Amino acid sequence: MSTDFLTDISKTLEEIKADGLYKRERMITSPQGGEIRVGDAAVINLCANNYLGLADHPDLIAAARGAMDDKGFGMASVRFICGTQDIHRELEQRLAKFLGKDDAILFAACFDANGGLFEPLLGPEDAIISDSLNHASIIDGIRLCKAKRYRYLNSDMNDLEAWLKQAREDGARHIMIATDGVFSMDGYLAKLPEIRALADKYNAIVMVDDCHATGFMGATGAGTPEHFGVDVDIVTGTLGKALGGAIGGYIAGPQPVIDLLRQRARPYLFSNSLPPSIVAAGLEAIRLVEEGDGLRAQLFENAKYWRAGLEKLGFDLLPGEHPIIPVMLGEAQLAQDMAARLFDEGVYVSGFFFPVVPRGQARIRTQMNAALTREELDRALAAFGKVGKELGILS
Repeated sequence: MSTDFLTDISKTLEEIKADGLYKRERMITSPQGGEIRVGDAAVINLCANNYLGLADHPDLIAAARGAMDDKGFGMASVRFICGTQDIHRELEQRLAKFLGKDDAILFAACFDANGGLFEPLLGPEDAIISDSLNHASIIDGIRLCKAKRYRYLNSDMNDLEAWLKQAREDGARHIMIATDGVFSMDGYLAKLPEIRALADKYNAIVMVDDCHATGFMGATGAGTPEHFGVDVDIVTGTLGKALGGAIGGYIAGPQPVIDLLRQRARPYLFSNSLPPSIVAAGLEAIRLVEEGDGLRAQLFENAKYWRAGLEKLGFDLLPGEHPIIPVMLGEAQLAQDMAARLFDEGVYVSGFFFPVVPRGQARIRTQMNAALTREELDRALAAFGKVGKELGILS
């Protein structure tokens, strides 16, 4: 390989390190859970998307193990060649029923679902209006589409309406509004009732990425549309967070939309099918969610207790009702220093900084899950208080 090329790559890496933006990974030696082992250390885990604590649930593990005995290890093929088993369709239909949609289609991840959604459905004569804080997968999916692109300020309904008017004036045939259901860096919920009202006014389609809501937001866990009591047209989501924490994404929506995606969505057509173990565990996860009122109640009780504890200590928090509770610090190096010191105190968190969040808005994003005990939360609060004072964050 070219020496000049590798030299330039090395310089870029050194610049990232010098700016305090280099991301390092810790090796977990236990199953995912409220408390995990990293190397030889036992630490309280406050940074996983394991909202309902299902990632190490014995029923999911048993379902996955049984599926490997019955259905094999992998499919070694894409869906339309010879990669579809009966349980793939069973999971799609269960997801659709759970979310109140006609049908659903599975992908290797929600990143692939969002990457494959827009291009088959919309062309140069159409328009997509996207929230400025949407997930990278939505941004990348839109880039692959030839529709006109507009971006509105985060949750600014006046700006959204202005772009809807502009798209109509520009002669758009179809308009799709694309938004996260939950903006994961902040824990803010999209204003779905207002978005739905504007979509109806301008005859637009509403697409919601509900990865950080499916399974626990809403009365039955069906996500932000259920939470707000509104209908949206297309929902994308994941099995990799509250629904067991493994991998796999989906799109749910009207039958013609799902049928066309089966014919033309490139990540679906050119990626291996989900392994049988993941599919079987996904089915079991939906069953647990449908019976999971107690888990959801515990999750939000933990979130309420944790937020109140951090506020009492004096940390700067973003407001919200979601189990994502960011502790705002400002500078990237401070976020990394605090994460490192908290780890020393037995608390596993990650610092978030540019390019994941804007410069000057670095933070520790804490996330609650139903598996955390009150004793673990109290120990974590004590650690936050101690480290916050040591680093001069708290007086």
